[in-house]
Amino acid sequence: MTEFLAQLASGLLYFEFYYPLFMAYLWIIGALYYYYHWEAGPKNSIAQLPVLKQYPGVSFLIPCFNEGGHIHETIHYLLRQQYPDFEIIAINDGSEDNTGTVLDALSRRHDRLRVIHLQHNQGKAMALRMGALAAAHEFLFCLDGDALLDSRATAWMMRHFVNGPRVGAVTGNPRIRTCSTLLGKIQVGEFSSIVGIIKRAQRIYGRVFTISGVIAAFRKTALHKTGYWSLDMVTEDIDISWKLQLDHWDIRFESNALCWILMPETLRGLWSQRLRWAQGGVEVLLKYMRQLGSWRKRRMWVVYLEFITSVIWAYAMAGIMLLWLLGQFIKLPDEINITSLTPGWNGVLLGLTCMLQFAISLAIDSRFEKGIGKMYYWMIWYPIAFWLLNIFTTIVALPRALFKKRGTRAVWVSPDRGIQS
Repeated sequence: MTEFLAQLASGLLYFEFYYPLFMAYLWIIGALYYYYHWEAGPKNSIAQLPVLKQYPGVSFLIPCFNEGGHIHETIHYLLRQQYPDFEIIAINDGSEDNTGTVLDALSRRHDRLRVIHLQHNQGKAMALRMGALAAAHEFLFCLDGDALLDSRATAWMMRHFVNGPRVGAVTGNPRIRTCSTLLGKIQVGEFSSIVGIIKRAQRIYGRVFTISGVIAAFRKTALHKTGYWSLDMVTEDIDISWKLQLDHWDIRFESNALCWILMPETLRGLWSQRLRWAQGGVEVLLKYMRQLGSWRKRRMWVVYLEFITSVIWAYAMAGIMLLWLLGQFIKLPDEINITSLTPGWNGVLLGLTCMLQFAISLAIDSRFEKGIGKMYYWMIWYPIAFWLLNIFTTIVALPRALFKKRGTRAVWVSPDRGIQS
């Protein structure tokens, strides 16, 4: 028994070290290949406006809940899109502020804008469904009520649909515009070094875990075939990504489709956001577990394995921290006694790998934001602050997803949007 515990503890420590190290290099290699294959070169410059073989009509769907202070700017940016044929549909999902009044005033000024009012808060998924049913066009661009879409983004995203009949969705490239605090600055680096680099790598390896819910475009035929957005999922964006890909639709990432978004800059707001993301991921794992036994769904196996391994890693890391904490008060057997959480040579190697990943990703994204390199300094805090946050949110999210009452409608909660000037 003693030997078994010793081997188990040793294996646990090796897993805790080698898993993030392996994944970091996997993401770096995949992202670099993606960059040199799809992004590098003058023809893919963001300054260019792609020329399409045809320009199908586009419907912008904006689900809104208490967006009275932001929706005017969001619609203003949409009206500047360099695309010939589009409409804007704003769905006021039972807002408790002046969102409805602002939208009605805007619709009287702009013919492209239509407004749908829902009497009660039905949730983002229902709002999107209502917008999709009212949309006049086959291609639906969904974005949040506080997001600012770059004027060339529509053309960049539509080129995937025009050239790929099996493309079911295209996810854009969110960029953070709230960076007045340490949390904000770290998130700017995170969306490049973690979110952006993972989406690039996953596209190379076959399937993506999720679209970016803040800006994504869909083929209505694909949505109709898969049943649209689920009403009971905490994160409708993760769920629809799996629905589409399990039905063999392709999801693309378009780095040139920039969308400027607001993010939490308080610990409380960040905790709520990341807990929702973690719970949504676990809900998807549980919901689609049985389908993944089919050989026809094999392209999703890697994505599933990657996420479930990350959940195991979080619990294992929490176990190590718990053993260390217990060891401060009681004498544990030597086989399971964790003497220190201070990184040794392996921690230094992992830290250097993280900084390499941050450097490469910020270099790739430097063409989108001037001065983004200065965020590199703040990223040294990411492994400490955000890894701990991800560990604890995952631990809380698993039982919440397991014991959640099935069929419960997921409704809106106004998020923390950072400190705005």
